[in-house]
Amino acid sequence: MMVGIAGLGLIGGSFAKAYHEKGWRVLAWNRNRSVYDFAVMSGAVDGELNEESIGDCDLVLVALYPQAAIEYLERLGPFIGKKPLVIDCCGTKRVVCAACFPLAEKDGFTYLGGHPMAGTQYSGFKYAKANLYKGAPMVIVPPVYDDIGLLGRVKELLSPAEFGSISVTTAEKHDEMIAFTSQLAHVVSNAYIKSPTAGSHKGFSAGSYKDMTRVAWLNPQMWAELFLENKDYLIRELDGIIGSLLEYKAAMEADDLPELVRLLDEGKRRKEEVDGR
Repeated sequence: MMVGIAGLGLIGGSFAKAYHEKGWRVLAWNRNRSVYDFAVMSGAVDGELNEESIGDCDLVLVALYPQAAIEYLERLGPFIGKKPLVIDCCGTKRVVCAACFPLAEKDGFTYLGGHPMAGTQYSGFKYAKANLYKGAPMVIVPPVYDDIGLLGRVKELLSPAEFGSISVTTAEKHDEMIAFTSQLAHVVSNAYIKSPTAGSHKGFSAGSYKDMTRVAWLNPQMWAELFLENKDYLIRELDGIIGSLLEYKAAMEADDLPELVRLLDEGKRRKEEVDGR
């Protein structure tokens, strides 16, 4: 079995290592040739993914920024053919899927949107791990939702990554949910660390600080692109959290203890409802 991977950052590099460990032949392409050369030298990649080799792959994973993923498939689409299953790994789905479903139809290859729900605060091939996806969710956006054969093939071809679950949804629903579960958390964390107090936190911080700031260490270019592509849903989430924060602020300014207790209890009960005790 052979997998082609476009992009050898944290996401693509982790796929490369996972598939190589399972005995697959791994072909790859990366914009920065030195990263590709290092991946080959490290043993995670066996050869180059290009116009000649892409059609021989069983699976092609496009782990690039959204616009770069579209441009890659525009360029390579005519060479893919019927054999490979092509899945992008971008963090938003509406823009990529809207561009790539018609491309796949025009060039005659099978494409699905995808989002592996795993990662770290670090980026780059040097942080890639073969077990990054073990037990993690994978979200799939297929061109049609009643093709059981296609979904079975997806599950089989993704099995070397050892995802814990594979969910099927629409591009719209994915982007609505990801605005809350991922993007809002990155914006808040990144804004939180800008406090002037942050510079003197050592000796005064524990788990809460670490949890709150972990994803402040992000890839600015990638996340800015994702935020703008999903700004309608993300701005809605930002409006919601800003409104809630203003309620806490108003209660404190008024020395309104009962109201502050009510707000805190409301949040505690909401956490119990959503995630369980």
